[in-house]
Amino acid sequence: MLINNRIKTFSLGNTNGMKIHTLSGYIQHIYLVEDTSGILLLDGCSRADVDEVCRYITQTLGRPLSHLKLITVTHMHPDHAGGAMLLRQRSGAQVASHPKASQWYRGVMGRIAHSIDILLTWYVAGRIGKPRKPVWYNPVLAPDILLKDKQRLPGFADWQVLYTPGHTDHDLSLVHTPTQQAYIADVLVQVKGELVPPYPLCHPNQYRQTLNMLANSQIDTFFCAHVPPTKKDEIDFAHVVENAPRKPKNHWHSSKNRIKKKLFGLTKEH
Repeated sequence: MLINNRIKTFSLGNTNGMKIHTLSGYIQHIYLVEDTSGILLLDGCSRADVDEVCRYITQTLGRPLSHLKLITVTHMHPDHAGGAMLLRQRSGAQVASHPKASQWYRGVMGRIAHSIDILLTWYVAGRIGKPRKPVWYNPVLAPDILLKDKQRLPGFADWQVLYTPGHTDHDLSLVHTPTQQAYIADVLVQVKGELVPPYPLCHPNQYRQTLNMLANSQIDTFFCAHVPPTKKDEIDFAHVVENAPRKPKNHWHSSKNRIKKKLFGLTKEH
């Protein structure tokens, strides 16, 4: 999941001057949409990214933080939700998510999962040569807006919400309908140059449905959190579907499988 350190700005055709600014985040790409309605953050980034996002808006774009109007949280992992509430506090922007997002880390087991995800964030950062930075955030999201499948983003009507579960039970993707380009967060990641399913993969059957839906959509280009923008005809969706796990792959299942292997090994020895 190597991140390009350059900041890119590009226009999406004849869209009344709308631009998407791509920033290099702590471990992921950050996408800021700038248009006449204000600024939209396509994902909540990590806590470690908040200062950089604020500096980019005020210094590079020369706009007050109050122009950040909406922050979407595609799912609750640290590099997608960790900066949302702090950015809301600084800018006054509203935070929007799927209704299930606030329940993702509920209970004792949820808090353990949250702690593991924080550790995994630091692990990925270390793999790409980044220092350890504060990334803890409240595991209970308090969104201002709950988003449903197929609805338009409030204040940014050119953007349509897609419910794309699999990685979690509440993943969202965002489609810019005039240009049929979509931000799909962690639906696809890249390992050794190959597009593969993300880890964890909590709902493999729903994930396959998500991939088939995207493959049969009119979307032309996909933007991901950890993959450069990719044209649909460059993605072998059938290959990803065929090789996706049939059973959930997450912290709990991985731990149980390791325990079973050890116990099975002990049984065989005796």
